[in-house]
Amino acid sequence: MSDKKYDVFIDARGLACPMPLIKTRQAIMVVDEGATICVLATDPTSRRDFEMFTEATGHKLLRQETEGDVFLYVIEKVAAGGLE
Repeated sequence: MSDKKYDVFIDARGLACPMPLIKTRQAIMVVDEGATICVLATDPTSRRDFEMFTEATGHKLLRQETEGDVFLYVIEKVAAGGLE
């Protein structure tokens, strides 16, 4: 899907909702502003979860792709002010 380097890579394939999002929130709490987090997930509801999460928190959903049954999300942490 991508060979780009990210600050955090989370392989959440096989995990059911809400675990991919929980793991992402944990990562966001410990990285600096501007850090990118790449998440791989297989739960089809993750698409809605990540869209709603980034909208609610203000973090940026830089990319979302689907390849087969794998969903890829790239999120950038924004300055405090967004909820974590």
